[in-house]
Amino acid sequence: MAKRSFLIPGVDKRLLIKDSIKTMPDVTRRRFIAGGASLGALTLLTGCDVVDSSSAENMLAQISKFNDAVQAFIFNPDALAPTFPESAITKPFPFNAYYDLDDAPDIDGKDWKLEVRGLVENKKSWTLDELYKLPEVTQITRHICVEGWSAIGSWTGTPLRDFLKLIGADTRAKYVWFQCADKDGYNSPLDMRSALHPQTQMTFKYANEILPRAYGFPMKIRVPTKLGFKNPKYVVSMEVTNDYKGGYWEDQGYNSFSGS
Repeated sequence: MAKRSFLIPGVDKRLLIKDSIKTMPDVTRRRFIAGGASLGALTLLTGCDVVDSSSAENMLAQISKFNDAVQAFIFNPDALAPTFPESAITKPFPFNAYYDLDDAPDIDGKDWKLEVRGLVENKKSWTLDELYKLPEVTQITRHICVEGWSAIGSWTGTPLRDFLKLIGADTRAKYVWFQCADKDGYNSPLDMRSALHPQTQMTFKYANEILPRAYGFPMKIRVPTKLGFKNPKYVVSMEVTNDYKGGYWEDQGYNSFSGS
């Protein structure tokens, strides 16, 4: 039987894919274009006939999933992100968000509690004072933004893997999912292998001072092996889960793995 064609008369497939590429996040778009992938190669890779906007979006979603799978496969959980001396710290460290600093969450630390949910033995909520008593380590690492800039900062807190062990988390689960106090309900999933990386940190201090509002008070998750948007701030809960629940940027087309 002859292969059925869904080509819409008057639609130039190359112009369609060109327009679809514009919907990609900037970094993904640059890598896509730099790769020089042809329409034929993309069709072969995804198994899609790119003939309309719907099939183009489906194709791009498949490419994103493929990219996530490749990054997860090559990720080395024992390889450390580069660290730097104090002299290399960026001053001032920039505020970064999709809103102005005046719109950042203003949280009362006395009332705040970290909620713990999902596949854990101990689901108690943690006060800030309780978390401050946990063993802490300091790292001076580089924050790499998807927009193309980077900055080096000093972060102090508890390794996430130690906390997961403390609460009896099932580390065979696929994700740790974070919800934040940002407007629009910011949330972000973290694959378990990255959550267990020795540098992934529940951060409570910046430059040896209590984490300021600009950088995510009362707690952010510092993941130096990931791009900046995978470092959620103003965290209010974490859930250990096997379900992929999406994320604020991931739901807009950004790769979920997004290693730096």
